Amino acid sequence: KIRFATGDILLLQAREDALQSSLNSLGCLPLASRGLSITTPRNVLLASAIFAITLAIIAIGLVPAATALVTGALVMILVGLIPVGRIYDSIDMSVIVLVAAMLPVGQALETSGGSQLIADALLSVDHSLPPAATLALLMVAVMLISNVVNNAAAAVLAAPVAISLARGMDASVDPFLMAVAIGASCAFLTPIGHQSNTLVMAPGGYRFGDYWRLGLPLSILVVLCAVPAILWIWPL
Repeated sequence: KIRFATGDILLLQAREDALQSSLNSLGCLPLASRGLSITTPRNVLLASAIFAITLAIIAIGLVPAATALVTGALVMILVGLIPVGRIYDSIDMSVIVLVAAMLPVGQALETSGGSQLIADALLSVDHSLPPAATLALLMVAVMLISNVVNNAAAAVLAAPVAISLARGMDASVDPFLMAVAIGASCAFLTPIGHQSNTLVMAPGGYRFGDYWRLGLPLSILVVLCAVPAILWIWPL
């Protein structure tokens, strides 16, 4: 009942060996593969259950996170959720290289004295701002850094800054470290800020500008909600 026009794009689900013949019969031309696959509800539930169990094991502290996650991935392979022949194809090496390359950048900024320089600059601003504004300023600064470097590298860089800032204000370190943790986890403005952003860019067909259009209001919302919650749970 739908009349298609030239230029329409269809998403077809078919076995790989029958896909070409289906395209020929429909008069369609195949586009470049984006690596998308539509699985069965059973597989979705099984994968979700394995992932939930893995997170529960990490949460109760039975095994380290790295061990639990690798074990969960192996279980998915053993139960047939990921074909053995596609194990290496399923690994996005560009994300691994990005994460590995950005960690030394954060360590270099810390050992070069950059963290102390930033802390001194924030302390100079602190004299004219209330503590809540200083905490929000630190969180925003970490958010901006985490959108350029990896979030782990941003946390490595900003944690010494937060500690120095808290000591300079003669305040508790906990709220400042929580601000760093939340800020480093909210890299919504660029596709390179977090590996999850990079992973969905190609399959979703997103452009660089799509991230900050949605990420900017989301980041503002996080700051407005997180700063009062931090000050309530971890007072200065």
